Amino acid sequence: MHDDGYDHTEVERRWQAAWEDADAYRTPDDVADPTYVLGMYPYPSGEMHMGHVRNYTITDAYARFRRMQGDDVLHPMGWDAFGLPAENAAKERDTSPREWTFDCIDRMKDQMDAMGFGYDWDREVTTCRPRYYKWNQWLFRRFVEEDLAERRDAAVNWCPSCETVLADEQVEEDEELCWRCGTPVEERELEQWFLEITEYADELVEAIDELEGWPDSVRQMQRNWIGRQEGSRVPFTLEGHGEIDAFTTRLDTIHGATFFALAPDHPVSERLAEEDDAVHEFLHQEADPEGDEPNGIRTGLTAENPVTDEELPVFVADFVLSDVGTGALYGVPAHDDRDHAFAEKMDLPIRPVVAPDADAEVPDVDREAYTEDGVLVNSGEYSGLTSEAARTQLTEDVDGAAFETVYRLRDWGISRQRYWGTPIPVVHCDDCGPVLVPEADLPVELPEFINVTGNPLDEADEWKATTCPDCGADAERETDTMDTFVDSSWYFLRYVSPDLDEAPFDVDRANDWLPVDQYVGGIEHAVMHLLYSRFFQKVLADQEGLAHREPFENLLAQGMVQLEGEKMSKSRGNVVSPQAIVSEYGADTARLFMMQAAQPERDFDWSEEGVRSAHAFLTRLKTTVEDYRAGEIPRADDPGTVADYVESETDATVAVATPEYDDLTFNTALREVQDLVGTLRQYREHAAVDPEVFERGLSVALRLLAPVTPHIAEELWDELGREGFVVDADWPETEADRETVEKRRRLVENTREDVREISDVAGIDDPERIDIVVTPAWKHEALRVALESDANNLVGELMAHDDIKRHGETAADYGKDLQAEREALTEPLDPETEHAALRAAAWLLEREFDADVRVLRAVDAPEDIVARAEPGRPAIDIAE
Repeated sequence: MHDDGYDHTEVERRWQAAWEDADAYRTPDDVADPTYVLGMYPYPSGEMHMGHVRNYTITDAYARFRRMQGDDVLHPMGWDAFGLPAENAAKERDTSPREWTFDCIDRMKDQMDAMGFGYDWDREVTTCRPRYYKWNQWLFRRFVEEDLAERRDAAVNWCPSCETVLADEQVEEDEELCWRCGTPVEERELEQWFLEITEYADELVEAIDELEGWPDSVRQMQRNWIGRQEGSRVPFTLEGHGEIDAFTTRLDTIHGATFFALAPDHPVSERLAEEDDAVHEFLHQEADPEGDEPNGIRTGLTAENPVTDEELPVFVADFVLSDVGTGALYGVPAHDDRDHAFAEKMDLPIRPVVAPDADAEVPDVDREAYTEDGVLVNSGEYSGLTSEAARTQLTEDVDGAAFETVYRLRDWGISRQRYWGTPIPVVHCDDCGPVLVPEADLPVELPEFINVTGNPLDEADEWKATTCPDCGADAERETDTMDTFVDSSWYFLRYVSPDLDEAPFDVDRANDWLPVDQYVGGIEHAVMHLLYSRFFQKVLADQEGLAHREPFENLLAQGMVQLEGEKMSKSRGNVVSPQAIVSEYGADTARLFMMQAAQPERDFDWSEEGVRSAHAFLTRLKTTVEDYRAGEIPRADDPGTVADYVESETDATVAVATPEYDDLTFNTALREVQDLVGTLRQYREHAAVDPEVFERGLSVALRLLAPVTPHIAEELWDELGREGFVVDADWPETEADRETVEKRRRLVENTREDVREISDVAGIDDPERIDIVVTPAWKHEALRVALESDANNLVGELMAHDDIKRHGETAADYGKDLQAEREALTEPLDPETEHAALRAAAWLLEREFDADVRVLRAVDAPEDIVARAEPGRPAIDIAE
């Protein structure tokens, strides 16, 4: 228990036990189309960090909200349990990865329970269990059978520290470092198994536009990673090296080519480096593909332009990438920004060959490139053609040229030379070659762990020795295991039917329950897990009968929890332990602070002051409910207008908070609830309360808080004498609409601010009476006419209305004001609603200024005061 607070440990443990006893979060198999809410499952390191807490509080709060809205909800959890960290931890501690992993899972599961996360643990999946990875192996077989997997020699990314291959997506681009340990990556030639994701490249990129529930940033990262470009392949004759193909998306600019460039790792570049010390020095010391400016070295060779026959100087340049196009390009400085910068640096000609249109002057390209399409100039017989037409014509005319689509995306190498992963179900036979393990023999289980350098499976002689399924001869098992991203590419399907023994998932149920309605995780997974999952989903739709081709309908990439502007990390020594916060303040406090600090997709700073503030709020709420139930808050027989205000604010809170919960903007929703609790506390301090209004306010506040602070909400729901769990309670409803709520609140706040300002300017420190005079009906009518009218002479149109015209010059002057402000006019509340809102809120001014407050209709006030009133801005008269 924290000082000055309640015994959060006792409260939280009691309700966690009650939920478990009642199976409160179980999703039966027979529900139809539940709302599927999912956080990316964690690697079981043994300790939850703040990123976990934020991710899983977001999903838990949303799942609870949807359940209270009446949905059946699927909210499962599992463990991404294979991987190199467990293998390394086991080696360091002289234990097995399995034992280490399950100890970590037990600890993290206890921590999740302590946070109050409402998971259906009956659906738990653990990827290192044979009952799960059997289906990785089964799926691998299906990929091979459908010609979507093959074994081939390939240049691969090798991490010498992890002693394993990395997929392209697992190499940090800037420095070419291992994503896991930060070691510089080497290139090796190895036989590897590849899943042919490139077969789905077109659909993967084209379907991105349909992912309307995904952040634009993630969608763009996937587009860039797939890197589809449509253009032409054109052969250049390179002196001494024959024909070299260049890929371009702008063949219309070829008459402006003034140089030819090769990537540093192009085969010709590597041959030149063997012969030329300067080229060798550039390749190994100077080339910087991630540098701020393009860099290169002349080779002394020339390449013949196939259209103009011009000889172009050949460079090896670090801005040419071998994984984009062909690793060779021709440079057109006049029409490409990067080529322009390179030409200036190397003193190369800059020759414009595209103008904006047929009648426009040739653009001045000395200072910057003209990069748009247009009409060709200085291009011989092609001059006058549009860029699009010229690209087509030139591709058809140039010998050896062809239309081509290229991709940055490469096939996914899944072979890993490590122990703690899914064994690839292949047997190597001297006579038959690689042979798939029969389905009936799956799973191929891992042998006992052997603590050796390198891959322990290479040393598992008894396990390796087997017979060929085809010919029966002696054979050896494949000793590579699968990339762990295979595990996570379909785990969301296994939650649907985790105990199914006959298939990886129940197809009919998956078709009813998927796609995942709301997925939450870090943006770092944009081009690995999220891309691979989309690929798997499409393959399974084609081969196994899945009805949906995308796995996740809505995606939220949550921001980081930082400390003093920096990412929390053990290496920086700036980690805040969630377990310590739960111990001192309670899980509800941690959850509340997390959700109120910022919108979920934004980074925010951990703040001890913010944590204390959240805890203090929950303590005040608990005190208020307990005081009310104990009869310590006086009840009123005649509730009066204050109760009207509190009732309207209760409805307003529901009207605003509900759509914010639906949009996962929990910080806005929670601010509303905290304001409501503040209003209830002010109410009890100002006057005796209407018990029906006060208790409804408390009931609404508890239900609106329940998704984020479930334990204290349950405790106080029970204290109020309500039946059942608050987690199963109906979400509060209201007939109030948000637009009217915001107008009413704006009216009240503007009026309070005006009273403060008038008091300050007039030097009135102790007012005796404050009169608030609402606007006469004719001004509301005039504003309505102005809003609906498109007439140039608004004053004339207003004077055509008798109710307005009879106010003569006053009406004309008001019409001129409306005319001047016409673009900014908005529709206010109607006069009666305005009067009622101000009358109900008068107590706030009485409380603030300790003065009598009267809210008057225009007919009850002096004309000179009424004249100052306008719709949405009542007149104010303060008497000392």
